[in-house]
Amino acid sequence: MSGGGYRAAAFHLGTLRALNNLGVLNKIDVVSTISGGSITGAAWLLSQKPYPKFEEDMINALHNKSVIRFVFTSRSFLFLALIVLLFLGASGYFLWFTGYPALSFLVLGALIYVLFRFQFKLFPVSKEIGRAYDKFFFNNKTLRDLPERPDLAIGSTNLLTTRPFTFSRRKMGDSYYDTLTPPIKFKHENFPIAQAVVASSCVPFAFTPVTISKEFYANPSDFEKTDTKLVDGGVFDNQGIHKVTNENSSWYCNIVLVSDAGNKLPFKQSFNNTIILLIRTVDVFMDRIKDFQIAQNLYKRDLVSDKEIAYISLGWDLENCIPGFVNNLIAGQIPDMVVDAHLLMPEWVKNPEAYIPQITQHLKERTNFKSRADNKKYISALALARDVGTNLTKLSFDQINALADHAELFTELQAKLYVPFLVQNR
Repeated sequence: MSGGGYRAAAFHLGTLRALNNLGVLNKIDVVSTISGGSITGAAWLLSQKPYPKFEEDMINALHNKSVIRFVFTSRSFLFLALIVLLFLGASGYFLWFTGYPALSFLVLGALIYVLFRFQFKLFPVSKEIGRAYDKFFFNNKTLRDLPERPDLAIGSTNLLTTRPFTFSRRKMGDSYYDTLTPPIKFKHENFPIAQAVVASSCVPFAFTPVTISKEFYANPSDFEKTDTKLVDGGVFDNQGIHKVTNENSSWYCNIVLVSDAGNKLPFKQSFNNTIILLIRTVDVFMDRIKDFQIAQNLYKRDLVSDKEIAYISLGWDLENCIPGFVNNLIAGQIPDMVVDAHLLMPEWVKNPEAYIPQITQHLKERTNFKSRADNKKYISALALARDVGTNLTKLSFDQINALADHAELFTELQAKLYVPFLVQNR
């Protein structure tokens, strides 16, 4: 489950709904989550309710609970606002009511210094977001409260080691720490799930990095040796693909469904300030990371020979799924076992370029594909879904339904195409 704030949290509900309807939700062994995907993944696996009831509760939470509003009405933010007002008031006093206007600029300089020097202490954004997550979704649960199966792996990025840092019921840590002598280990059982999800969704430039407290180190002296700083898992892998497709990973799987709430990259806003420029630059970086992950972990033939991998994306069009499968077949990127499962004629497999219409029609019949190219309601809902931002402000029911419905349709089709053994009787 990819990152993408509340947009991702809503989108992944549609993926889970489709898997539930296909009767395979209870077959999942591993759930790898990043950022917004970690919200839905952790909430789902902590829930003791049947899936439809969990989805209903989650939709209501995404509609009614604004993490951003919680943060900007917190004591930390109000305290920061008070400090800024005091400095501005002092600056105005020296400028207008004394004979020393130069002191006004000195006060403003002091304000800038204080904000840059003590920003994370004055306004610990991630701490407040963790409080919001606990209140809205996790109710003070810890990693020990997660089920043994599916095994949830919450992904973050360690700025110190430049490697992924993962939280799960059975362990938490960083592969680099395992290579040290002695290795650095953590007491993960009582680590708050809210804090793990914050570390997974800690967007650089917006949130404060998450630090692992001394109490969670197996050897307290290791706390002094490291300066673990965790940020959004999307910095390393925004789809959570790496750990489930890497054969050396303890979370490796040979059947993978990637639910990606990433949007189309084209951008219509004006680059009229540094913040927009910085955000857009990060978008480009993360898009390139995604493209690399897809090419390296999903479609590279020597790596996928024994894997079934389906990719579900908000940024992709439903009408292109079957043509995309045919193109991958022509490029030799579909595993033999998946080709065999679709009962394609031998001459089609031998020379797919000569039989594109026949293969396309055959796959449409096998997947029960229904075109929505002329469905104005669907097109309108898809446009609405793609217009949703990646922040943590509450969504309308229409936005949530648009995101989940697209994910549901896409998941059913892609699963039937790329993981046929999982859904072959559905």
